[in-house]
Amino acid sequence: MKYIKKVLILCCVALLLLSGCGDNKSEKENATNNKKNENGKPDTWIADRKIKGLVFMSEGDVSPHMNEEIAAEIKKKTGIELELQGISGDSSTEALASGLAAGDLPDFIAYYLNNSGRPEMKMLNKASEQGMFHDLTDMLKDTKVYSKYFEEGYLPTDTKENIMFQEDQDGTYLVHMSIPREAGKENRKYIGGPYIQKDIVDELGIDPASIDSSEKVHELAKKIKEHGFKDVNGKEVTPIGPTAWGGSDRHPFYNDLVWTGSTGEKFFEDKEGKIKFETQTDYPMKRVKHVQKLIDEGLMHPEFYTMEENRAVEGLVNKSFGIVSDLHNFKAENSDMKYVPLGPINNVQGEYKMVLPYKSGYAGWSIPSTTENPEEIVKFADFLASKEGKLLSWYGIEGRDYELNNEGNPVPTKEVLEEIEKNPDEAAKRGFRGAGSYWAEHLGYTDIDREADFGEAEYGDNAKKEDDSTPQKIIEMWGYDEKMKDAEIVDGLSPKSFIPEFEKGEELELALTAYDESLIKAYYAKSEDEAQKIIDDAKKKLKNAGLEEYIKLLEQKKSDGTTIRY
Repeated sequence: MKYIKKVLILCCVALLLLSGCGDNKSEKENATNNKKNENGKPDTWIADRKIKGLVFMSEGDVSPHMNEEIAAEIKKKTGIELELQGISGDSSTEALASGLAAGDLPDFIAYYLNNSGRPEMKMLNKASEQGMFHDLTDMLKDTKVYSKYFEEGYLPTDTKENIMFQEDQDGTYLVHMSIPREAGKENRKYIGGPYIQKDIVDELGIDPASIDSSEKVHELAKKIKEHGFKDVNGKEVTPIGPTAWGGSDRHPFYNDLVWTGSTGEKFFEDKEGKIKFETQTDYPMKRVKHVQKLIDEGLMHPEFYTMEENRAVEGLVNKSFGIVSDLHNFKAENSDMKYVPLGPINNVQGEYKMVLPYKSGYAGWSIPSTTENPEEIVKFADFLASKEGKLLSWYGIEGRDYELNNEGNPVPTKEVLEEIEKNPDEAAKRGFRGAGSYWAEHLGYTDIDREADFGEAEYGDNAKKEDDSTPQKIIEMWGYDEKMKDAEIVDGLSPKSFIPEFEKGEELELALTAYDESLIKAYYAKSEDEAQKIIDDAKKKLKNAGLEEYIKLLEQKKSDGTTIRY
């Protein structure tokens, strides 16, 4: 009897425990459901609102038109509808100046800001001091990704000291972008500089890597002209055309004739270690003579420095230029590898050597003080910078644009890869970065480590056992990995970084900008004498603007232990 009673008691206890377990599970489910019911939104939800952004960049870098399906995914996850607008005109810098002066700005603005030496820096600092932007310090700290910006060693020195956390400012008004997660690591193997038509390389039987000086470029251009190559429309090829982004004076094309290091700011040290600006050397006229010779001999397009971007792209697609003065291996219009790298051209100190910053930065954004609920823009930027945001904005929609492999990494579909290669304009309409749509760059392109996040160095690598894409072929042809092994990594400030603290900084900045404009005039001068007079006038203006005193400041910084990255 005692045994039966004991069994009954144990059964009752077991039933009570089971009953209790059932109640706990039910409570958890209810709690989850209640949470869902209370919010009715995913954890990534921010607010039901439209965010408008104005991007002061050239047309090709804006990508204002969003794919409807991706926009719907963004809306579903965050509640945000993003509306971007680019600016028209020849100069993004002038457009930014006009936009700040007008003051009628949308929820956020984005702009070029390679480093603190950019001309935009001065006007952005002034706008910050005038209270035109929200202080984002606390909002950024309250994020998952952007809060890393406050960790010691995460930001490069220039970004930290001269752009985001300036000692003489009472807040953080500018957010620098494109920060790699790891130091000394290039997340994308960009190969920029001059490119040459592959057909010409094959026909003339040349080694493009052997063209390492401006004089060799001149000799090659003469051969291209003499041969009489035709473009796809049957018109004669111009031996040397502008950059793939339009007319511009970029130093990699004649690197051995420009007094500069990798920054292109035209400050450099001579063999004795003395800092000089270009006008204190004979390089301005060396370059002017070289350009005038190319123009006079019909080797350089007469609109080399002035051509609009759409015409330059058209010339690239139609193979109208034998040499494109600046291009890179990810440019969609060269996905069929019509053009291959030329050089690289040596610099004024000798043989070319890859120089990398400790970490790079590129572009920036700010939130005007007129924007309501600015924390929602910051949260949206943080979502775009997260792995989930990047997966959507870099790879598109699962099932439509990619599938996940066994490691959980995205693998682009064959259809997408073929479309990118054969019809890049149509592919870009899919609305994600890998297909050439960059709408998320302006707020979300930072904390970059593609291999750690998605298991590949370049978009599409997961789809191929052996990568045979044009960017990868060019990487191998140029010898990127070999050059990377010998690269010099510099965590320093560019020469122009100290202009904001220089007493005559604004005057000097104007004179430096005027000098670059004077060079263009000198290139097109009717004679060497006229060109020399233009250069001499610019030199006087620089002297009057305090160039020599500024160089003394650079020398002082250097002697105080500051690393200057030329």
